[in-house]
Amino acid sequence: MSRAKLFIENFLVYGLVGVIGKAIPLIMLPIITRLVPDTSIYGISDLLRVLVSFGSAFAVLGMYDAMFRMFFDDEDKDHKIAVCSSSLFVVLLSSTLTGLFIVIFSSELSKLLFSTDKYQIWIMLMGIQTTISSLGSIIMAPTRMQNKRRVFVIMNIVGPVISYSISVAFILLVDPLFGLIIGGFSSALFRLLVFWKLNYSWFSFKRINTRLIKDMMKIGVPLIPTFLIYWIFSSFDRIMISNMIGTSYNGIYAVGARMAQVSQLIYTGFVGGWSYFNYSTMKDKDHPEIVSMVFEYLGVISMLTIILIMPLIPLVFKILFTGDYVTGHVVTPYLFLSPLLLMLFQTSASQLLIVKKSYWVTISLAVGAGLNVVLNYFLIPILGIEGAAIATLLGYLSSVITVSVLASMKKLLKIHWKFLVVSGITTVFFLIKSLVKFKYNYTEHSVIYMSYGYFAFLQG
Repeated sequence: MSRAKLFIENFLVYGLVGVIGKAIPLIMLPIITRLVPDTSIYGISDLLRVLVSFGSAFAVLGMYDAMFRMFFDDEDKDHKIAVCSSSLFVVLLSSTLTGLFIVIFSSELSKLLFSTDKYQIWIMLMGIQTTISSLGSIIMAPTRMQNKRRVFVIMNIVGPVISYSISVAFILLVDPLFGLIIGGFSSALFRLLVFWKLNYSWFSFKRINTRLIKDMMKIGVPLIPTFLIYWIFSSFDRIMISNMIGTSYNGIYAVGARMAQVSQLIYTGFVGGWSYFNYSTMKDKDHPEIVSMVFEYLGVISMLTIILIMPLIPLVFKILFTGDYVTGHVVTPYLFLSPLLLMLFQTSASQLLIVKKSYWVTISLAVGAGLNVVLNYFLIPILGIEGAAIATLLGYLSSVITVSVLASMKKLLKIHWKFLVVSGITTVFFLIKSLVKFKYNYTEHSVIYMSYGYFAFLQG
């Protein structure tokens, strides 16, 4: 199979998986917000999900990426089984300890997040879910590394259906907050059990290899701060919003952020196809040129996409939501673009991972995360939830610039000047819209002409 066909096929198939996986939550979001009109309840459930994402980011210890890197080092199946088994052993220990920590300190964590210990029981449940989710990410890895795309299509249909069926039932019959929480818990448990049934032959404690563990830890451990920084990008603003202006605003922000996840349909498809393509072709002589081309094309697609959808966002919110949830549209453009920037970041960062310079990836993300937190501190009191969204976008942008410069300096990435000019024009356009409160009154023709101009300029 040609490399172009391999990449496009994986991108399209995993894109389909992403569409299915994200379409169900997006369809259900207006229904859930009508069943739970109190934005503070939605905000509380969102913070509990934040806790799980933090715990899982720490508990996995970067072993998922290390598995991918080591899995393709040798075509011998015994080697691959040893990689999977050793990874599971490490994550079993780390996720169990992380889950126990959350359970033991549930009262203190409740006070930290909500200024009260009344949510202690929910946090204990999140501790269990953290362990389940962490183990699930490793157990599902052999399916992804074998590129079994059909399985992921099926799981991305069945998983959300089960999750939301349980959520809606408990929201209506028991308690809204419990209903929001138990759906995610059930989905994590379901995925763990199904992927264990599919992949148990890839894991054996008899095949644990201490040498492989050391090698994978050298790759994975430096990435731990990276995943924690990803968590800061995606979740820390929720905590700051809740503590600075209240959980009700966090509920509105969470809905705006969930709608912005439409862009993750592109991102999910890219990541699903990119990991396999990138590591399976990393020994090709022209690999840097291929990666550079992908980087620029994805960048142009991202810029055109945000320009085209911006006029539609307020209208979509008015149609789908009621009450205070409608105001969540102000954060969606910024958060829509953020995963697309992350896609560019991972394209550049993968080059540094291939040469085993993962610490530069961490440094690049740290630059953006630090800027994100600082901007949140200053912008949330002034601009509210829109300030948090702007901080997130600028943080991602600074990380992309940093990692791309580093990869270019090491001759691992080559970015053409035309792409830089187009990126600069888009940035100026976006800043003008944000700073002067441009009310989406540019015409359809201006968007079409701008899009045409992009392609004409790049074609030279």
